[in-house]
Amino acid sequence: MSLAIAVYVPEGIVMASDSRESITIERKTPEGKDFKVETVNSDAVTKTFLLEEQRLGISSFGQAGLGGQPIASHIKSFLEEQLAPGDDVATIPPKLVAYLRSSFPNADTGFHVAGYKTEGRLSVPYVYYCHVARNEMVRRNVKPDGSLSYGAAWGGEFDILASILNPVTYKDETGTEKVIRAVAEVAWNVMPLQDAIDFAIYAIQTTIDTMRFQARAKTVGGPIDVLALTPEEAKWIQKKELRGR
Repeated sequence: MSLAIAVYVPEGIVMASDSRESITIERKTPEGKDFKVETVNSDAVTKTFLLEEQRLGISSFGQAGLGGQPIASHIKSFLEEQLAPGDDVATIPPKLVAYLRSSFPNADTGFHVAGYKTEGRLSVPYVYYCHVARNEMVRRNVKPDGSLSYGAAWGGEFDILASILNPVTYKDETGTEKVIRAVAEVAWNVMPLQDAIDFAIYAIQTTIDTMRFQARAKTVGGPIDVLALTPEEAKWIQKKELRGR
């Protein structure tokens, strides 16, 4: 699995992801019984991608290996084979999902696609949540009335983050939902871009640190890549690089 997050605030959009790839290995005991072992395969996997010409970002989560190749290879092929002049943040999500579904219709793979689109004289932010197997493309940064909203969208192993940010509730014998533990709201609509960057890193690093002490598979880890998008530019805040020893 993995964890990818997109934070959208008035000043811009921040996309971040971890770098861990976990795999499940199937083996047999000397007695011939099947068993599975989940292990870390790499902490150097790229899950967030910058499309410089379109000034938009793509972050992947969920099933990372499709057809024996990493998701980065499929995204590169998509950009080379399917991207056309004039494609933007609104046209790329359905094309990307359709491209992957053509070969992997049941892939449990999701994406955030985010960037800005010029509408009249305005640069309008778009943040999409996409899922291949569900053929899903949902714009996350709008309210039901169509006006812009601010907040965060995440995909992958988000249970730790949800336990921190969401209130704890239960339903009583009448079916009424009651709050056991309230949580103060995050003021996304007044959050500066720097705080959005800090939050994205906090969300992933806190997940990594918490998993370390839990008796569970360590499916989130490695360096955290962070991409910032504004109407003026798209740039890496931090990004792992190839290096020698």
